[in-house]
Amino acid sequence: MKKELTNKENFVKGLIKENPVFVLLLGLCPTLGVTTSAFNGFGMGMATLFVLLMSNLVISLIRNFIPQKVRIPSFIVVIASFVTVVDLTMAGFTPGLHEQLGLFIPLIVVNCIVLGRAEAFASKHNLMSSMVDGLGMGVGFTFALTLLGGIREVLGNLSLFGLKFLEADGMLLFILAPGAFIALGLIIGFFEWRNAKS
Repeated sequence: MKKELTNKENFVKGLIKENPVFVLLLGLCPTLGVTTSAFNGFGMGMATLFVLLMSNLVISLIRNFIPQKVRIPSFIVVIASFVTVVDLTMAGFTPGLHEQLGLFIPLIVVNCIVLGRAEAFASKHNLMSSMVDGLGMGVGFTFALTLLGGIREVLGNLSLFGLKFLEADGMLLFILAPGAFIALGLIIGFFEWRNAKS
């Protein structure tokens, strides 16, 4: 029988051991699409973290009332409700970031990290475990997007979070799509090497 993880282990696994982007390779569409800067990556990560946390919470609470046949559509309705809250809140309070992230905010509804955690974890565990899982995966996703966005921004614009530290031209490649693939590939390679050593 598989040993139940403690809340601390459950949280930490989303950061390193089961990082959604660098280890599980989930959510790569927004990862590659919005990480042209650390700020964009952080904003998208925080939006996803909120949706993950709240949808895990609600799905864990209602899991025993959802008929098996409509499980996935029910999860999508719950997730879509929180994505709508995030979308409207960002449009009202951070219109610049909302415009930068564009279509990727509504696409959180079908992000395989969010739906995967609802199906694989929240629908089978209690409220506290589900919230810790959502928080851990959300923080791991935010870390991954911010790191990738930061690397691309430093190499492409010679700035970090919009603050220019050198008055020179960076490597345009890292602002473009090929740079996202190169940077992500190198980070994934590092995580694979690290996991193989431990």
